[in-house]
Amino acid sequence: MQHAIDTARLGPRGEAMAGAIGSCVHCGFCLPTCPTYVTLGEEMDSPRGRIFLMKEVLEGGLALEQALPAIDNCLGCQACQTACPSGVEYGDLITSFRAHAEPLRRRPAAERAQRAIALRTLPHPRRFRLAAWAGVLSRPLARHVPPAAPMLRVLPPRVPRAGRALPAVHPAIGTRRARVALLAGCAQQVLAPEINWATLRVLAHNGVETVIPQGQGCCGALAMHTGAADQALPLARRNLAAFPADVDAVITNAAGCGSGMREYGLLFAGEPEQEQAEAFAARVLDVSAFLAELGLAQAPPEQAGPRTIAYQDACHLAHAQRVRSAPRRLLAAIPGVTLAQPADWELCCGSAGTYNVERPQIAAQLGERKARTLLDTAPDLIASGNIGCISQLGLHLRQLGRAVPVLHTMQVLDRAYAGRL
Repeated sequence: MQHAIDTARLGPRGEAMAGAIGSCVHCGFCLPTCPTYVTLGEEMDSPRGRIFLMKEVLEGGLALEQALPAIDNCLGCQACQTACPSGVEYGDLITSFRAHAEPLRRRPAAERAQRAIALRTLPHPRRFRLAAWAGVLSRPLARHVPPAAPMLRVLPPRVPRAGRALPAVHPAIGTRRARVALLAGCAQQVLAPEINWATLRVLAHNGVETVIPQGQGCCGALAMHTGAADQALPLARRNLAAFPADVDAVITNAAGCGSGMREYGLLFAGEPEQEQAEAFAARVLDVSAFLAELGLAQAPPEQAGPRTIAYQDACHLAHAQRVRSAPRRLLAAIPGVTLAQPADWELCCGSAGTYNVERPQIAAQLGERKARTLLDTAPDLIASGNIGCISQLGLHLRQLGRAVPVLHTMQVLDRAYAGRL
């Protein structure tokens, strides 16, 4: 008996799910780019396998509980979209399906607790800083508290102090060429607050005035991408109200945040703010894409010696936002820099928001694989555009006993402008 997806029953995201499912021709081009298929080798852990499972659930032919293991294994990296010749919007599908499934599922108590801790802590820098400090101090006890071990394991060896608060406005140096608003982020403010300052200095060097809206908060990407749309909406509403309209762009320097904000139209589907959210999302750009389009006002000065930089593509920058050449062009503009090209660039490092906490075994395999492919290029340093990737790579490089620095693209440029790369 032939079934069809009842899009009216599924609400405003029903059309997005039905459209993505209907576009898939099950050709298999996505298989070698899917990190879980490459790691686990199971058809149901591939994009086309998950699309089949989601279709069956939405049509009523399969119980949700039967599909959830494979759905939960998905990192949401969207590498399948880059490889897909049919234009399947898998990112919209998996985000919408998780939002549909979350209220209907029953999680074990330990899983509920772990999820609640993540969703109530990570979006709030003060809470996260306190939790991270406590986690670092209690890490020796991790083996005695198995549910906490994955969260404690991914923390860096030390948590930086909060440092200076970001200003309301950071002026351009010389003639102002553009004016932008910056998302300060959440976890990044705790784990690597210097990334925001490096971003402000690099933008200023290139004639860009940066506004840091004081009323902003978490972008909501973490909640949105894990199915907690009810928690993502109020966070996103706060940003819709906080960010000014009289700027050339809304800038992000964390790939996951940028991807989430560019999906505000999907998040607000059927909400009164949908049109406003779509207009806002259209103005969101990663800082590397913005700078590459604007053009560097001045190249960094000659460095002390040649440097080999391996650039790691963050999935939510390369696949979700389709930004690959921009950061490479910026790094290549530094005199004396040689850009290495790692193998398997399209495969996720295993960070993926909270994935390395929720699925630590798969994440660890992916993290070690990514670290090794980057090390194969014999780099002096590694650059990336996402705090999750930077943290994940740092963890696995330490475990391999390799002290190669991992920096944000803006940190690399900032050091180059200061002549200390």
